[in-house]
Amino acid sequence: MIMVSDDLVVGIVLTGQESALHATATSSCAVSQTTIWDGELWLNNSSFSLKLNQKGGGTRTVDTSVRKLLASRRQIDDLAARKKSGMSIIPTKLLTTGNYIKLIIALGRGKKLYDKRQTLKKRAEERDTRRTV
Repeated sequence: MIMVSDDLVVGIVLTGQESALHATATSSCAVSQTTIWDGELWLNNSSFSLKLNQKGGGTRTVDTSVRKLLASRRQIDDLAARKKSGMSIIPTKLLTTGNYIKLIIALGRGKKLYDKRQTLKKRAEERDTRRTV
């Protein structure tokens, strides 16, 4: 469980085939991770399903490609400083803006144990009230 705070819109470097796949809604950033390496922002484990033929018979998923994210130097430095303070950079959503594909990333921090317990307690209470109604 992660508490998400700030959002930031960054560009993503894709090949032509990958950008076309995003237009047909066969891309996902659900399990991807964002890292800062050598002063640049990178996206790991993002999924783009490649169709093998026109009829849609069979697909192949590419999960291991590392893609570069486009952000200003100031934004990357700010993200690096916050990452050192214990926050994580989480990709949340892929957007299409005109001819460009953008990625929304957010800063998040893992919940403390007592926060998790409170959340689980609320869920259990809501579930019990739904059952009684």
